[in-house]
Amino acid sequence: MSEAVAEGIGLLRIDHVGLAVPDLDAAIAYHQRVFGMRCVHQETNQEQGVREAMLTIGEPPGPGGYLQLLAPLRPDSPIGKFLDRHGPGVQQLAYAVADLDAASAALRERGVRLLYDTPKRGTGGSRINFVHPRDAGGVLVELVEPAVRASG
Repeated sequence: MSEAVAEGIGLLRIDHVGLAVPDLDAAIAYHQRVFGMRCVHQETNQEQGVREAMLTIGEPPGPGGYLQLLAPLRPDSPIGKFLDRHGPGVQQLAYAVADLDAASAALRERGVRLLYDTPKRGTGGSRINFVHPRDAGGVLVELVEPAVRASG
């Protein structure tokens, strides 16, 4: 892929890798104890049916982005269904984008299907959408437009 194509989508970096876990607290404790990671954010997203945590190496954002741990709030949530079908493990790869609307339009122009017609709310007030796994080599790819943070 040429640089012009990548620029047209507005990819900034790998934002995070998402792991589906059955027990969020146990998963946080495990990654802290075994890998020395730090939990820097937790929240519940009722719309997505998930309780989540963002972990990093060092100070946020850590080198290489975050590890996102995702536990279902209910069995019929996307993460609950994922765990039922696949068990715990890697659920998604997320890229940060400068402008989610522009990235979505560019991907749609290239024939790539997105899961949502309009973006959803993601972690920390970010805006998100997902590339259909069938259009991304079997990988669920999340596009994340980070929330604007107040400076100072």
